[in-house]
Amino acid sequence: MSQFSSTPWIRIAILTAFAVSVTACGKGQAPAAPEKTAAPAVPPVATIDGTPISRVEYDTYLKSLLRGRPAADLTTEQKAQVLDELINMQLLASQGAKEGVDKDPEVAAQLDVVRMRVMADAESAKYLKDKEPTDAELHAEYDTAVATMDKTEYHARHILVSSKEAAEAAIKKIKGGAKFEDVAKAESTDSSKANGGDLGWFTLTRMAKPFGEAVKGLKKGEMTATPVQTQFGWHVIKLEDTRETAPPPFDQVKQQVSNGVMQKKLQAYVDGLKKTAKIEKTQ
Repeated sequence: MSQFSSTPWIRIAILTAFAVSVTACGKGQAPAAPEKTAAPAVPPVATIDGTPISRVEYDTYLKSLLRGRPAADLTTEQKAQVLDELINMQLLASQGAKEGVDKDPEVAAQLDVVRMRVMADAESAKYLKDKEPTDAELHAEYDTAVATMDKTEYHARHILVSSKEAAEAAIKKIKGGAKFEDVAKAESTDSSKANGGDLGWFTLTRMAKPFGEAVKGLKKGEMTATPVQTQFGWHVIKLEDTRETAPPPFDQVKQQVSNGVMQKKLQAYVDGLKKTAKIEKTQ
Protein backbone atom coordinates (compact mmCIF):
# COMPACT_ATOMS: atom_id res chain seq x y z
CA MET A 1 0.00 0.00 0.00
CA SER A 2 1.64 3.19 -1.20
CA GLN A 3 0.77 5.29 1.87
CA PHE A 4 2.97 3.03 3.94
CA SER A 5 5.91 2.63 1.57
CA SER A 6 9.11 1.23 3.08
CA THR A 7 11.06 4.13 1.49
CA PRO A 8 12.19 6.55 4.24
CA TRP A 9 10.06 9.72 4.34
CA ILE A 10 12.87 11.93 5.57
CA ARG A 11 16.61 12.20 5.06
CA ILE A 12 18.54 13.13 8.23
CA ALA A 13 22.20 14.24 8.21
CA ILE A 14 24.00 11.65 6.13
CA LEU A 15 27.55 12.73 5.21
CA THR A 16 28.76 11.00 2.09
CA ALA A 17 32.26 10.01 1.16
CA PHE A 18 32.18 12.80 -1.42
CA ALA A 19 31.42 15.31 1.30
CA VAL A 20 34.48 14.10 3.17
CA SER A 21 36.60 14.48 0.06
CA VAL A 22 35.29 18.03 -0.30
CA THR A 23 36.45 18.77 3.22
CA ALA A 24 39.81 17.30 2.34
CA CYS A 25 40.03 19.50 -0.75
CA GLY A 26 39.43 22.57 1.36
CA LYS A 27 42.20 21.45 3.71
CA GLY A 28 44.58 21.44 0.76
CA GLN A 29 44.73 25.23 1.23
CA ALA A 30 46.13 24.86 4.75
CA PRO A 31 48.94 27.45 4.35
CA ALA A 32 46.34 30.25 4.20
CA ALA A 33 44.54 29.05 7.34
CA PRO A 34 45.26 30.56 10.78
CA GLU A 35 47.71 28.65 12.91
CA LYS A 36 46.34 26.63 15.79
CA THR A 37 47.13 28.08 19.19
CA ALA A 38 46.61 24.84 21.13
CA ALA A 39 46.98 21.13 20.46
CA PRO A 40 43.68 19.37 19.70
CA ALA A 41 42.09 17.39 22.49
CA VAL A 42 42.07 14.26 20.32
CA PRO A 43 45.18 13.49 18.25
CA PRO A 44 44.65 13.24 14.48
CA VAL A 45 44.56 9.78 12.92
CA ALA A 46 47.17 10.89 10.37
CA THR A 47 49.07 13.98 9.21
CA ILE A 48 50.10 14.56 5.60
CA ASP A 49 52.61 17.34 4.94
CA GLY A 50 51.41 19.10 8.07
CA THR A 51 47.69 18.73 7.29
CA PRO A 52 45.90 16.57 9.87
CA ILE A 53 43.08 14.10 9.30
CA SER A 54 41.06 14.35 12.48
CA ARG A 55 39.41 11.51 14.33
CA VAL A 56 36.03 13.12 13.60
CA GLU A 57 36.74 13.11 9.86
CA TYR A 58 37.82 9.48 10.00
CA ASP A 59 34.72 8.44 11.98
CA THR A 60 32.44 10.42 9.62
CA TYR A 61 33.93 8.79 6.54
CA LEU A 62 33.75 5.36 8.16
CA LYS A 63 30.10 5.93 9.08
CA SER A 64 29.26 6.87 5.49
CA LEU A 65 30.79 3.61 4.27
CA LEU A 66 29.11 1.41 6.88
CA ARG A 67 25.59 2.82 6.22
CA GLY A 68 24.25 1.97 9.66
CA ARG A 69 26.33 -1.12 10.40
CA PRO A 70 28.44 -1.00 13.57
CA ALA A 71 32.13 -0.18 13.23
CA ALA A 72 32.84 -3.26 15.35
CA ASP A 73 32.03 -5.34 12.25
CA LEU A 74 35.29 -4.21 10.64
CA THR A 75 38.61 -5.91 11.19
CA THR A 76 41.75 -4.00 12.09
CA GLU A 77 42.96 -4.48 8.53
CA GLN A 78 39.73 -3.05 7.09
CA LYS A 79 39.94 0.00 9.35
CA ALA A 80 43.49 0.52 8.17
CA GLN A 81 42.27 0.38 4.58
CA VAL A 82 39.72 3.10 5.35
CA LEU A 83 42.49 5.31 6.73
CA ASP A 84 44.60 4.66 3.64
CA GLU A 85 41.67 5.79 1.48
CA LEU A 86 41.41 9.03 3.45
CA ILE A 87 45.16 9.60 3.11
CA ASN A 88 44.91 9.05 -0.65
CA MET A 89 42.03 11.51 -0.85
CA GLN A 90 43.97 14.10 1.13
CA LEU A 91 47.02 13.70 -1.11
CA LEU A 92 44.92 14.16 -4.24
CA ALA A 93 42.89 17.01 -2.73
CA SER A 94 46.02 18.87 -1.65
CA GLN A 95 47.59 18.44 -5.06
CA GLY A 96 44.35 19.57 -6.66
CA ALA A 97 44.34 22.70 -4.49
CA LYS A 98 47.92 23.47 -5.56
CA GLU A 99 46.92 23.11 -9.20
CA GLY A 100 43.78 25.20 -8.74
CA VAL A 101 41.20 22.55 -9.65
CA ASP A 102 38.81 24.14 -7.15
CA LYS A 103 38.72 27.21 -9.43
CA ASP A 104 37.09 25.17 -12.19
CA PRO A 105 33.41 26.34 -12.32
CA GLU A 106 32.01 22.81 -12.25
CA VAL A 107 34.21 21.75 -9.33
CA ALA A 108 33.38 24.95 -7.45
CA ALA A 109 29.69 24.31 -8.01
CA GLN A 110 30.01 20.74 -6.69
CA LEU A 111 31.78 22.06 -3.59
CA ASP A 112 29.00 24.58 -3.02
CA VAL A 113 26.23 21.99 -3.49
CA VAL A 114 27.82 19.47 -1.10
CA ARG A 115 28.34 22.15 1.55
CA MET A 116 24.73 23.27 1.07
CA ARG A 117 23.47 19.70 1.47
CA VAL A 118 25.54 19.02 4.59
CA MET A 119 24.43 22.29 6.20
CA ALA A 120 20.78 21.67 5.27
CA ASP A 121 20.86 18.17 6.71
CA ALA A 122 22.51 19.41 9.89
CA GLU A 123 19.90 22.16 10.31
CA SER A 124 17.10 19.66 9.65
CA ALA A 125 18.44 17.34 12.34
CA LYS A 126 18.87 20.24 14.79
CA TYR A 127 15.31 21.49 14.22
CA LEU A 128 13.74 18.03 14.58
CA LYS A 129 15.84 16.96 17.57
CA ASP A 130 13.19 17.79 20.19
CA LYS A 131 10.10 17.39 18.03
CA GLU A 132 9.29 13.69 18.34
CA PRO A 133 5.58 13.22 17.50
CA THR A 134 3.06 12.61 20.26
CA ASP A 135 0.73 9.60 20.27
CA ALA A 136 -2.10 11.89 19.22
CA GLU A 137 -0.11 13.13 16.22
CA LEU A 138 0.83 9.59 15.22
CA HIS A 139 -2.73 8.29 15.36
CA ALA A 140 -4.04 11.33 13.45
CA GLU A 141 -1.47 10.75 10.69
CA TYR A 142 -2.30 7.04 10.57
CA ASP A 143 -6.04 7.66 10.40
CA THR A 144 -5.58 10.14 7.55
CA ALA A 145 -3.45 7.69 5.58
CA VAL A 146 -5.93 4.87 6.10
CA ALA A 147 -8.82 7.08 4.99
CA THR A 148 -7.09 8.01 1.73
CA MET A 149 -5.40 4.73 0.85
CA ASP A 150 -6.52 2.56 -2.05
CA LYS A 151 -8.14 -0.46 -0.39
CA THR A 152 -8.88 -2.32 -3.63
CA GLU A 153 -6.24 -4.56 -5.22
CA TYR A 154 -6.41 -5.81 -8.79
CA HIS A 155 -5.01 -8.95 -10.41
CA ALA A 156 -4.48 -8.47 -14.14
CA ARG A 157 -2.53 -9.63 -17.17
CA HIS A 158 -1.31 -7.49 -20.03
CA ILE A 159 0.36 -7.62 -23.40
CA LEU A 160 2.79 -4.76 -24.06
CA VAL A 161 3.80 -3.93 -27.63
CA SER A 162 5.40 -0.96 -29.37
CA SER A 163 2.56 0.11 -31.65
CA LYS A 164 -1.19 0.51 -31.68
CA GLU A 165 -1.40 -1.73 -34.74
CA ALA A 166 0.41 -4.58 -32.96
CA ALA A 167 -1.93 -4.23 -29.97
CA GLU A 168 -4.99 -4.30 -32.23
CA ALA A 169 -3.63 -7.43 -33.92
CA ALA A 170 -3.22 -9.09 -30.51
CA ILE A 171 -6.81 -8.21 -29.57
CA LYS A 172 -8.03 -9.69 -32.86
CA LYS A 173 -6.16 -12.96 -32.20
CA ILE A 174 -7.65 -13.28 -28.72
CA LYS A 175 -11.16 -12.51 -29.94
CA GLY A 176 -10.56 -15.16 -32.61
CA GLY A 177 -10.01 -17.83 -29.97
CA ALA A 178 -6.34 -17.55 -28.97
CA LYS A 179 -5.60 -17.65 -25.25
CA PHE A 180 -4.53 -14.34 -23.73
CA GLU A 181 -1.59 -16.02 -21.99
CA ASP A 182 -0.31 -17.57 -25.21
CA VAL A 183 -0.44 -14.29 -27.13
CA ALA A 184 1.36 -12.56 -24.23
CA LYS A 185 4.13 -15.16 -24.25
CA ALA A 186 4.56 -14.87 -27.99
CA GLU A 187 4.27 -11.12 -28.55
CA SER A 188 4.62 -9.07 -25.36
CA THR A 189 7.83 -7.11 -24.86
CA ASP A 190 7.36 -6.93 -21.08
CA SER A 191 9.22 -9.21 -18.65
CA SER A 192 5.86 -10.57 -17.50
CA LYS A 193 5.52 -12.38 -20.85
CA ALA A 194 7.17 -15.47 -19.35
CA ASN A 195 4.16 -15.72 -17.02
CA GLY A 196 1.61 -15.08 -19.72
CA GLY A 197 1.52 -11.36 -18.95
CA ASP A 198 0.60 -11.93 -15.29
CA LEU A 199 1.21 -8.77 -13.23
CA GLY A 200 0.08 -10.23 -9.91
CA TRP A 201 -1.82 -8.13 -7.37
CA PHE A 202 -1.44 -4.34 -7.37
CA THR A 203 -3.17 -1.10 -6.44
CA LEU A 204 -4.02 1.44 -9.14
CA THR A 205 -1.68 4.03 -7.60
CA ARG A 206 1.28 1.83 -8.62
CA MET A 207 0.33 1.95 -12.29
CA ALA A 208 0.49 4.60 -15.01
CA LYS A 209 -2.75 6.60 -14.93
CA PRO A 210 -4.16 5.42 -18.31
CA PHE A 211 -3.40 1.80 -17.36
CA GLY A 212 -5.08 2.18 -13.96
CA GLU A 213 -8.16 3.85 -15.43
CA ALA A 214 -8.51 1.04 -17.98
CA VAL A 215 -8.22 -1.65 -15.30
CA LYS A 216 -10.77 0.09 -13.09
CA GLY A 217 -13.28 0.07 -15.93
CA LEU A 218 -13.05 -3.69 -16.52
CA LYS A 219 -15.17 -6.45 -15.07
CA LYS A 220 -13.67 -9.72 -13.84
CA GLY A 221 -12.51 -11.78 -16.84
CA GLU A 222 -12.95 -8.86 -19.25
CA MET A 223 -10.30 -7.54 -21.68
CA THR A 224 -9.84 -4.00 -22.98
CA ALA A 225 -11.64 -3.62 -26.31
CA THR A 226 -9.08 -1.13 -27.63
CA PRO A 227 -5.34 -0.66 -26.96
CA VAL A 228 -4.29 1.45 -23.98
CA GLN A 229 -1.32 3.78 -24.40
CA THR A 230 1.15 4.69 -21.63
CA GLN A 231 4.71 5.97 -21.66
CA PHE A 232 5.83 2.33 -21.91
CA GLY A 233 3.96 1.49 -25.10
CA TRP A 234 0.58 0.01 -26.04
CA HIS A 235 -1.21 -2.41 -23.70
CA VAL A 236 -3.91 -5.02 -24.02
CA ILE A 237 -5.22 -5.67 -20.49
CA LYS A 238 -7.28 -8.47 -18.97
CA LEU A 239 -8.68 -8.23 -15.43
CA GLU A 240 -8.47 -11.54 -13.58
CA ASP A 241 -9.88 -10.57 -10.17
CA THR A 242 -10.22 -7.90 -7.47
CA ARG A 243 -10.08 -7.99 -3.69
CA GLU A 244 -10.45 -5.63 -0.76
CA THR A 245 -7.53 -5.32 1.64
CA ALA A 246 -7.27 -4.17 5.23
CA PRO A 247 -4.78 -1.44 6.21
CA PRO A 248 -1.65 -2.55 8.07
CA PRO A 249 -1.93 -2.43 11.88
CA PHE A 250 -0.78 0.80 13.50
CA ASP A 251 2.06 -0.88 15.40
CA GLN A 252 3.40 -2.40 12.19
CA VAL A 253 3.83 0.98 10.47
CA LYS A 254 4.37 3.20 13.51
CA GLN A 255 7.92 4.18 12.53
CA GLN A 256 6.89 5.07 9.00
CA VAL A 257 3.98 7.10 10.34
CA SER A 258 6.39 8.87 12.69
CA ASN A 259 8.65 9.67 9.74
CA GLY A 260 5.66 11.14 7.94
CA VAL A 261 4.80 13.42 10.85
CA MET A 262 8.42 14.54 11.14
CA GLN A 263 8.55 15.24 7.40
CA LYS A 264 5.48 17.46 7.67
CA LYS A 265 7.02 19.35 10.60
CA LEU A 266 10.19 19.92 8.63
CA GLN A 267 8.23 21.03 5.57
CA ALA A 268 6.26 23.50 7.70
CA TYR A 269 9.58 24.87 9.01
CA VAL A 270 10.91 25.27 5.45
CA ASP A 271 7.65 26.93 4.36
CA GLY A 272 8.06 29.41 7.21
CA LEU A 273 11.59 30.21 6.08
CA LYS A 274 10.33 30.76 2.54
CA LYS A 275 7.79 33.32 3.75
CA THR A 276 10.51 35.53 5.23
CA ALA A 277 13.05 35.00 2.44
CA LYS A 278 13.40 36.98 -0.76
CA ILE A 279 13.42 34.33 -3.49
CA GLU A 280 13.99 35.26 -7.13
CA LYS A 281 13.82 32.49 -9.73
CA THR A 282 15.52 33.05 -13.07
CA GLN A 283 14.35 29.87 -14.79
